[in-house]
Amino acid sequence: MYVHAGGCWNGGRRSRGVDQDAALRTLAEGVPPCPHCRPDKALGHRSHPR
Repeated sequence: MYVHAGGCWNGGRRSRGVDQDAALRTLAEGVPPCPHCRPDKALGHRSHPR
């Protein structure tokens, strides 16, 4: 499971849109960003390396 940016080709059929605050919260909770569309960069979120 990844967080995707809107329109990502890798989002899949079961994806659903959320607002910016929900996406940032999800990233902060540790759900990784999609390595293709990089929503963390678009939202200005700094991911911590694991």
